[in-house]
Amino acid sequence: MDVAGAGLLEITAEYEAFRLGKEVDGALYREADPQWFRAILAGVVDNQKTVDPVIRQALTEDWPLSRLDSTLRAILRAGVYELMQRADVPVAVIVSEYVDIAKAFYVEDEPKLVNAVLDRVARRVRGEGRGKDAL
Repeated sequence: MDVAGAGLLEITAEYEAFRLGKEVDGALYREADPQWFRAILAGVVDNQKTVDPVIRQALTEDWPLSRLDSTLRAILRAGVYELMQRADVPVAVIVSEYVDIAKAFYVEDEPKLVNAVLDRVARRVRGEGRGKDAL
């Protein structure tokens, strides 16, 4: 949505029709529950004003949210939204899934950043985390 400047309905329809469970540029996208996907996207959009400050608190001063590229911001926003709003999903599952998503887009340090930020947020929001609190 950041990159395309498109709205929520347009983005979800595009992903459901052309990406989820489809082959794109030689890569096969995994199947996903369209309702869950829509709920996460809508939740991030509706709660971005509360999600972003939580992410900012979990980042180091030398890495403000505005410095992250749009894909990494989207991954963190969705992961933090789930940690904040989906208590029915275990922390370990959320962190693992979003680290895997980051690995699909990045090969450098970004998956580690996602892990560290989501772990810090889980400690603060749910009182539980997966590992050491370090970047």
